[in-house]
Amino acid sequence: MDAAIRINALNKTFGSGRKALQGVDIHIARGEMVALIGASGSGKSTLLRHMAGLMAGNSDSQGFIEINGRTVQKNGKIAGNIRSVRSDIGFVFQQFNLVGRLSVITNVLAGTLHKVPLWRSLIRWFTTEEKARGIDALRRVGIAECWGQRASTLSGGQQQRAAIARAMVQGAKVILADEPIASLDPESSRKVMDILARVNQEDQCTVVVSLHQVNVALKYCQRVIALHEGKVVYDGASSGLTPALLRDLYGAEADDILSLGDHISSLQDKVKTVQHLTWPAPLAQAA
Repeated sequence: MDAAIRINALNKTFGSGRKALQGVDIHIARGEMVALIGASGSGKSTLLRHMAGLMAGNSDSQGFIEINGRTVQKNGKIAGNIRSVRSDIGFVFQQFNLVGRLSVITNVLAGTLHKVPLWRSLIRWFTTEEKARGIDALRRVGIAECWGQRASTLSGGQQQRAAIARAMVQGAKVILADEPIASLDPESSRKVMDILARVNQEDQCTVVVSLHQVNVALKYCQRVIALHEGKVVYDGASSGLTPALLRDLYGAEADDILSLGDHISSLQDKVKTVQHLTWPAPLAQAA
């Protein structure tokens, strides 16, 4: 397998003694779109932050992470050239991570800062070609008309789309999205997931997205990785993740996950409804 992401024996223990990640081994091929699912506290966000080199694993372990063949961290130490490695990694945060007082186009073009001279990055001066690339990315996510607005004037869904456009301008080969639709309304959620799916398909960009909504994950991702108490408890085809298996994996927590349901299923979206997932009567009542 031509791996975009390789994670081996990754462990993370916080100061409180809580084991956030336990022996995580994951290989993700280039061009895959993979969903991370699990209840709150299962380790999804922690794992994504380790992939991006924003957190280091335990120093007493032999764990390592590679992105596109380049070391992100090893033996609990972040790679010395992590800024260069991160240039290939786009991170989409749950709370958008835009600078509200700056224009949308300036926020988007922040994705090019690793490529421009320091003096230009300090004064935020961009070439006509760079601005055109930013506008094109905004066009692809459907908000080109907002390029001159302050980012703070955008709706939550528009801000998330601007964040994805920033990753596109960056030229990211891997996009890590941490609960990108958690705070969005159903229509905005659909648009954001559609865009991530298009970037994955059209740009051959590897996408790893953490989601609470199981049905949303299954509708957009052929592969699902389920975490429970920092451990990988399922890694396989979405078609194999049945309600019964979810209950086996999560026990009583399965009701919490399933009760979130699929908050975009009623929309006339372009993504085919998952047919194999039909909740048994007791679970349907819990939802």
